[in-house]
Amino acid sequence: MKYISRVLLTATICSVLLVTTGCMKKGATVQRVSTESTTDLSGAWNDTDSRLVAQEMIQDVLSRPWLSRFNKKKKAVPALIIGRVRNLSHEHINTRTFINDMEKALINSGEVDFVASSSERKEIRSERRDMDINASDATRKEAGQEKGADFMLKGTINTIVDAVAGKHVRFYQVDLTLIDLENNRKVWVGQKKIKKAVARDSYRL
Repeated sequence: MKYISRVLLTATICSVLLVTTGCMKKGATVQRVSTESTTDLSGAWNDTDSRLVAQEMIQDVLSRPWLSRFNKKKKAVPALIIGRVRNLSHEHINTRTFINDMEKALINSGEVDFVASSSERKEIRSERRDMDINASDATRKEAGQEKGADFMLKGTINTIVDAVAGKHVRFYQVDLTLIDLENNRKVWVGQKKIKKAVARDSYRL
């Protein structure tokens, strides 16, 4: 019995070593790709959707009459702020990356000024209060000198999924609205739609 037990123990140890060695030899294959490339693995919302939708919608908003009217009336470029972009879809979408893509496109256009968000302003105001106590008169920044925004850009992301027999279609709709903060007028409404057909052996949202 002792002999049989030793044989079984030895066999078990060998099996574990073989499995462990096999796992160690098998590694993930990693290939670096351009961040500008279009990559769709699951059909879900991804970085490419975020970047392309942001670029297209910002190009549209900057080409509409509200901008030239403001330039003509105020003799200046408008100051914008991005408000909340709500994710109303069935999947997790990091709207922060989408907002960052829009901010980048707006700032790089040179057509508008950009105002810090509410959370950013809180941090900046805290720093300004600290300056009042610790900074020199020559470098201290006074309160009450902030630039107010003229317009707020906000919106939603929605999805519809239609599925049958291992195939499904994902439909995304992004709606953005630009609002005049002085009078609450909507000066621009933009909409972008994306439709993806996905086929796989086993379907799961």
